[in-house]
Amino acid sequence: MQGGREPASYEVVMMAGEDVVIDPWGSAQSTDYDRIVEQFGLSSMDGVTLENPSRLHRRGIVFAHRDLDQVLDAKRRGDGFGVLTGLMPSGQMHMGHSMVIDQVKWFQEQGGDVTIAVADLESQATRGISLEKGRKIALEEYVANYAALGLDVEKTNVYFQSSRPIVQRLGFQLGKRTNLNEFEAIYGFGGETNLAHVQAPMVQVGDILHPQTDEYGGLRPIVVPVGVDQDPHLRLTRGLAAKTNWFNVNDGKHAGVTITLSVHEENASALGQMPNGRLDKEKLNQVFNGIVASLVDLGYSDIQSNPKQGTVNVPSATKRDKTMIRMKLLQYERSLGGMGMLAPSSTYHHFAVGMTGEKMSSSKPKTTLFLRDDLPTVEKKIKRAFSGGQTTIEEHRRLGGDPDIDVAYQYMMYFFEEDDGYLAELNSDYRAGKILAGEMKQLCIDRAVDWLGHLHEMRDQTAHLVEDFLAQDAR
Repeated sequence: MQGGREPASYEVVMMAGEDVVIDPWGSAQSTDYDRIVEQFGLSSMDGVTLENPSRLHRRGIVFAHRDLDQVLDAKRRGDGFGVLTGLMPSGQMHMGHSMVIDQVKWFQEQGGDVTIAVADLESQATRGISLEKGRKIALEEYVANYAALGLDVEKTNVYFQSSRPIVQRLGFQLGKRTNLNEFEAIYGFGGETNLAHVQAPMVQVGDILHPQTDEYGGLRPIVVPVGVDQDPHLRLTRGLAAKTNWFNVNDGKHAGVTITLSVHEENASALGQMPNGRLDKEKLNQVFNGIVASLVDLGYSDIQSNPKQGTVNVPSATKRDKTMIRMKLLQYERSLGGMGMLAPSSTYHHFAVGMTGEKMSSSKPKTTLFLRDDLPTVEKKIKRAFSGGQTTIEEHRRLGGDPDIDVAYQYMMYFFEEDDGYLAELNSDYRAGKILAGEMKQLCIDRAVDWLGHLHEMRDQTAHLVEDFLAQDAR
């Protein structure tokens, strides 16, 4: 969920003789996005219809998702939904981080409320940064830029892990539903792994799930926009949320939707299972009556309840109805004493290439533009950036350049150029050799200087709002 961490361990998947690496903490990452989508069960953004798509959506930079439909359905129905992101208060904010905020801002403009976690506990445990210093970095380096980038202060709440006990409590509660074998499978952890790195994902589970609690906004879909390297955290959280659910909502065998019970230690008694293993039929029937009542509230009349077989079928329900049914049953679960947690949605974006052609990293200043870089430094970095041009002007005019690896063009595409038509012209002219590498860099410099110059001005104008972004428990 947060970026810019120290390498610890990673998940490696063998595919056709090639390792696909998904590492939430490291700098070496696979960019074979098609393989990642296939291997890790992501859904492509192709075919997803968005109203007013952002620059990142239009250009395919946001390329995959998990259960984004439940967020889009909530928006269409006029129901609430939330957005969650996080920051590691250990270094400067760079352009890669701004890409996440662009997405958060877009979701906020679609009606989502925004929660931002400051991972100060993790920063203290894994980076040795005190809570006091972490707070200073978070406010001065990150929240100040969030305000300047245009997040709505009225719909944004920033909190610190250290001052929100429910985050730690949820992580502890759900810890019993996982084990070191699962952590080894997801993260590659082994006997040498620092325990702070074992604890950190469980705190993040609490970060991601707690906005659904009644105290922090109530049951609603929550979407987490991340780089694909953060997907292990989402898979862990989604799996743990599903393990707490009392009711399974699946496609029917022939048509419609089928609901079954998920009985486990915490809910066995409430669902009619007695200590001796026998069933309390009266209590079981009451549970099924509650399921039916929930479905009737949604307007269904063809409900087939069969407590003996442990199923409720709704033949007329469609796949799109599954989210609405699931939400209603999570509410019912909560009325019975369950946690009622909806697995979070997520979206995934491509990595923005660093200045040198490698991944951006706060710990490698030459690889990125920081949001506080002065304008002469910005110009110098772009002039030295990795180029997709040929070695000589003659060769470039004859063979053309490669915008797919040209950092200046990539930064125009990811960050600085809003006009899709103009960007397409640049792409075509660069490939044809009409635009030289130096000219592409100058175009990028002009856009970057305008963009960052405006950001610096806005940061001065919005400095008074920084404290207002903080949740009550963060002040």
